[in-house]
Amino acid sequence: MAARLSFNKILFIMLLLLISIPILAQDEDKPVKVTTDLVTLTLTVTDQYGRYVSGLKKNAFTVYDEGQEQEITFFTDADAPVSIGILFDISGSMSGEKIQRARKALERFMNISHPMDEYFLIAFNSRAQLLLDRTRDSEALLRKLTLVRPKENTALYDAVYLGIERVTRGAHQRKAILIISDGQDNSSRYSFKEVRNLLKETDVTIYSVGIMDNNDSRDPIGLQGQAFLDELSSVSGGKSFYPQTSVEMDEIFERIAVELRNQYSIGYIPKNFQPDGRWRKVKVKVKPPKGMSRLIVRTREGYYATPTIKYK
Repeated sequence: MAARLSFNKILFIMLLLLISIPILAQDEDKPVKVTTDLVTLTLTVTDQYGRYVSGLKKNAFTVYDEGQEQEITFFTDADAPVSIGILFDISGSMSGEKIQRARKALERFMNISHPMDEYFLIAFNSRAQLLLDRTRDSEALLRKLTLVRPKENTALYDAVYLGIERVTRGAHQRKAILIISDGQDNSSRYSFKEVRNLLKETDVTIYSVGIMDNNDSRDPIGLQGQAFLDELSSVSGGKSFYPQTSVEMDEIFERIAVELRNQYSIGYIPKNFQPDGRWRKVKVKVKPPKGMSRLIVRTREGYYATPTIKYK
């Protein structure tokens, strides 16, 4: 009798396990949502002559969030790879020498960049097209650009919107976008305001290289395009450039590549954080080492107070 009862108990336990296992498996398959209040900033530090300053320690930086000093909980100055969106203008206004100069300078940029950088290539004329997604093959990217022919109008705003969406999904912690364009938009569905608002929701740094000639700099559409590029770069802590010669263009692309390899990343959890969706202004100050004059720090202007959601 005892043996029979033991067998029945064992059978009952096995049935319970069979019922329980699928339920457990279903729970494990569901992504776990984790919210965090950590704010991350990418910093570029230069001296008064524009030279990059490396080797600073965490205690050299002070972060203010809505005017209140914060405790830096994350800090690194490692030469780490970056997820980079390359936005290349192939509209009719980029024909001839403009696009040839830009291709050559981009090759220089990629030769100097971190070998593990991840690239997204978006070409745009009347519409924005993702030509390459998440690649480390710089040669493949450059080959893609040899096949394009400039034509049609310019959907610059759409290209930037798509670029932000794609690069935020990149594998690396730091994200950047390099815009290569004459800045003239005449074919986008998205507006200036929509692109700017999307950018302000991210920690993507934008660098823009305006490929303009003398006519562009006097044309109202050209001036509007320049204002757009300047605004995006300023909001994100990046920079915009307007080379006049091929030599200047090569130097600028080289400078951007070097900058991406000489940045600091810091993080902090804001005091009295309230996820109310408001825009919060951020300011970072840097104390120069003894014997060094005033330093200049660039970073994004702020962030929206919403918790970051990550899935594990």
